[in-house]
Amino acid sequence: MATGKVLVVENGHRGSQVSSIRALGYETHTVDSLVTAEQAFALDRPDLVVLDRNLEEGGALDFIRRLRDLDSEVPILLLLEAGSINQAVEAVRAGAEQFLAKPVDPFALAVVLQRIFERQRERKRNLAEENRKVRFAVSPFFGTSAAVGRLEEHVKRVIMLDRPVLIEGETGVGKSALARWIHNHGPRKSDAFVEMNCAGLSKDLLESDLFGHEKGAFTGAVASKPGLMEIAHRGTIFLDEIGDMDLSVQPKILKAIEERHYRPLGGTEDRTVDVRLIGATHKDLQQLVREGHFRSDLYYRVGGLPIQVPPLRERAEDIVPLANYFLERFASEWRCGNLELAPATQRTLENHRWPGNIRELKNALERAIIYRQGQVLNPSDFQLGTPEAGASRATDLGLTLAEVEQQYIQQMLEACEGRMDEAARRLGISRSSLYQRIGRPTSKPK
Repeated sequence: MATGKVLVVENGHRGSQVSSIRALGYETHTVDSLVTAEQAFALDRPDLVVLDRNLEEGGALDFIRRLRDLDSEVPILLLLEAGSINQAVEAVRAGAEQFLAKPVDPFALAVVLQRIFERQRERKRNLAEENRKVRFAVSPFFGTSAAVGRLEEHVKRVIMLDRPVLIEGETGVGKSALARWIHNHGPRKSDAFVEMNCAGLSKDLLESDLFGHEKGAFTGAVASKPGLMEIAHRGTIFLDEIGDMDLSVQPKILKAIEERHYRPLGGTEDRTVDVRLIGATHKDLQQLVREGHFRSDLYYRVGGLPIQVPPLRERAEDIVPLANYFLERFASEWRCGNLELAPATQRTLENHRWPGNIRELKNALERAIIYRQGQVLNPSDFQLGTPEAGASRATDLGLTLAEVEQQYIQQMLEACEGRMDEAARRLGISRSSLYQRIGRPTSKPK
């Protein structure tokens, strides 16, 4: 059954459109003047306006424009006499979404209404998703650590320079989020932000995606295709894992950035492009240059404004606030109610090395929520491996193998709050073996 409220503005007489629309299941409200229609629109926003008027009447086009000012999302369907193409063009320019010629075929009307409402629902879903992303988007400068403070200060120094930027950092530290933040707060924020991950892409696929291709450029190129460079024109192109870019594609990127020209695959003429390049990598590009895997001229162009994102282990005071932020986000998305981190869990999270950084933290919290026993998350709800990986690394060289094992077992028991079964499972040994290892002497040989 169709749903939705439709405001029908008629020519001053009762036409057949109202009964046809109502028969399709839509709630209808009919008015016979533009003034009354505008009042009804303002009081009870409909989901669709069907305008069955002669546009040569005074004020009809202005009426459409006023509705667009009141609410640009509500679609307007125009019903016109056959042969009124010029009026239809003017109405679309004024803000009407679509038009039908009269007499209106009921089947055609049903199809058009269905498509209009489906597009409207899709717009609302996209808007809701964007609002959700904005609500739950974590700032790349979230936290109070000195490392994050230095990062924010550095970024704000370079953000308005409109020059290429290179974001460096380990996997999972939030390089993509920082790139988008730079775009959204930079001089090109009103234009497109286009993202591409260079890792694992072949030369041909990388070149085709970046620069597009002409029809017949290669087998399977049955039509011309614009590249990401064209889509990003006047905006920002973000090349994630730029260190993995094929060596033969790199000079074309350099030409696009320096000379503002590129040529599509199979093309015979250069095209103009104006983009800000943001690159990101977890690799040492200087080392790649020395090894001949990355062009030095591209590095000097891209790496002039480097930004180093600190790993999570260097901002331990931010771990629990970040965890609580993501916990609230996931609990809201999954409707889990209020979730909390036990004090022992907070200590466990702070002591973990987080080799996967923020991405690993998010994944660990998602798993913990799924396998939790209650609303309070305990260390046993997490599967973090070594709870204190590397925390005693400086002193390990002074310990025997037996002492290191005992230390590791003790840390695991603390993480599991003394639950032997859970500790044995995470250590990969039987419960009886765990008891035996706890009783093993740890004194150094004389």
